Amino acid sequence: MKIRKELWFGFSLMALIGSAALTMVFSVDTMTNGHYGLLMLSLVVVAIMLGFPTAFTLMGMGMMFAFFAYHSGTQTAGGAMQQTLDLMVQRAFSVMGNDVLISIPLFVFMGYLVERANLIDKLFRSLHLALARVPGSLGVATLVTCAVFATATGIVGAVVTLMGLLALPQMLRAGYDVRLSAGVITAGGCLGILIPPSVLLIVYGATAGVSVVQLYAGAFFPGIMLAGLYILYVIIMAKIKPAWAPPLTAAQRFVPLPAPLTAIGATGDGWAVSNLIKALKGRRNQDVSAKYLLGQLGIALLPAILFAAVAFASYQSATTVVPVETYEELQPMGAGANVDENTSEGGLAEPEAEEGGLAEPPSDDAVAEPPGAQEGAVAEPPGAEKEAPAAGAAPDAVAEPAAAAAPAGEAAEPAATTKPASMSFWIGLAVGLLAMVIFYAILSFTRLEVFKMLLSSFFPLLVLILSVLGSIVFGLATPTEAAAVGAFGGFLLAAAYRQLTFSVVKESVFLTAKTSAMVCWLFVGSAIFSAAFALLGGQELVETWVLSMNLSKTEFLILSQVLIFILGWPLEWTEIIVIFMPIFIPLLDNFGVDPLFFGLLVALNLQTAFLSPPVAMAAFYLKGVSPKHVTLNQIFVGMLPFMGIQILAIVLLYQFPAIGMWLPQVLYR
Repeated sequence: MKIRKELWFGFSLMALIGSAALTMVFSVDTMTNGHYGLLMLSLVVVAIMLGFPTAFTLMGMGMMFAFFAYHSGTQTAGGAMQQTLDLMVQRAFSVMGNDVLISIPLFVFMGYLVERANLIDKLFRSLHLALARVPGSLGVATLVTCAVFATATGIVGAVVTLMGLLALPQMLRAGYDVRLSAGVITAGGCLGILIPPSVLLIVYGATAGVSVVQLYAGAFFPGIMLAGLYILYVIIMAKIKPAWAPPLTAAQRFVPLPAPLTAIGATGDGWAVSNLIKALKGRRNQDVSAKYLLGQLGIALLPAILFAAVAFASYQSATTVVPVETYEELQPMGAGANVDENTSEGGLAEPEAEEGGLAEPPSDDAVAEPPGAQEGAVAEPPGAEKEAPAAGAAPDAVAEPAAAAAPAGEAAEPAATTKPASMSFWIGLAVGLLAMVIFYAILSFTRLEVFKMLLSSFFPLLVLILSVLGSIVFGLATPTEAAAVGAFGGFLLAAAYRQLTFSVVKESVFLTAKTSAMVCWLFVGSAIFSAAFALLGGQELVETWVLSMNLSKTEFLILSQVLIFILGWPLEWTEIIVIFMPIFIPLLDNFGVDPLFFGLLVALNLQTAFLSPPVAMAAFYLKGVSPKHVTLNQIFVGMLPFMGIQILAIVLLYQFPAIGMWLPQVLYR
């Protein structure tokens, strides 16, 4: 019955699109090429909803209507066919020559390797133990795991499916409400659309001609903001309705201690650092090697060591003065156009005058000489350098004042190499020290074991994320180079966790090839479709229609985001990006909208579309791995609050564009 309702919805939507197209056809007296372009757009949407392959539907429609556009004039059918085939080859070649697309298979391959390295299981367990005392700890741990895993993979379906298999049974066993559990998993799994290295941002950047590096930098803080809003909602609901998210029991929070630690009398609540030091000094650890105890103490002191290293490096950076290079010998272009060929090298050119001297002003008085100058010498203009003295000339005849090369009134002083640290540095240092004190004040043996679990699950992923995204954002590598590093890092992680088998590599390569081929063929089909749409004048007709509405910037953004949101119901994000972004992007200049900012809004919007019933893809991913008693309606109801949070995030990003634009402007503009 539910499937029948969904089919009715799909057929109703297709009927609405078809009726709109027929209304357009019969409402005009003469069909122009622009109207045929809009008809082509409507037919493509209906064909995709009927299940036809998107890439080849775009390609076929594009070629058919391109032939019509070429043949609509005096061109013969043979000539129109030749031009259509030439257009197809040129567009396909231009797409395949796009260097940005090389990063897609590499990022996808990295994601599949990390997914199959079984890191997510260890990561989720360590996080939910670390956050055991936080209200709604399982939900919060699920969201943090989804955010971290989305950063390492960028694959929405994989994250939702894996967390549905891993987190949903544990949340249901802990007494969590089905709707809240489903909403947490579906919303957290969709974070990969926005958080870098998002494949959506790569596709948008290649389509809109926007730097993928700047898109990644811009999406960083909106992604954190959205994940933070999700976590805040779960904590609030756990406080308001404890029955929806009950706290973990003592048995669920229990962490067994290793035998060597229990041999020295360690207990779960015992203070780790002091007891390890006492065990090293005492004589009761004869059965436990000093090497093991030193290793445990080193792990416990690792945060303090890292903090000290970061604080020292930050202090060096905050107090070091970067020397400013000056280019005194450079002249403006054209400054030496009238320079005499005989002018000595390295000196400033003298103004032209008779007999090589400076022109004297008409006066009976003698020219005032600077103090200490030789009689009869002509005063040099300020800052001019003297010619090299002839061999054997008297030294005092060419002596320059000490301040001749410096600005007037300034004495030459050695440049300072250090400066006092700013107040913000000391505030940050104080906050870090306070965090260290609190960390070691509560570091029991149980928390030490949880910290060791985080070291083995979270920090390898963190290193991989920082090496990939950090190298991109700070300009150390291009997205393609960073993706190659990430793919190699995925290999190393899979090997380190003994998951690098032939079947894992084979399956990852197959899925990578499948996903990459889909994206690349979509680009080819989109390029041909966009060319045909432009040939028919559809883009010009849309632009004229939008501009005739006299919309403000805010009204245009609201209209465009509503249209994208509606299109997100029947279409995948790839189809929306490659079909409709070439229509929206040319309109941005008319309203003064930055394509980078528009891309961030689109990414947030399409993430909302993944959670909007009745065609929410995340819901179907979760339903496929959920227990039988979890219904699709429960999943839909659970997603609605998170969809509202995403709409709030879009409003916040629009009201405060610095959330997304600050980091790109600081780093690249």
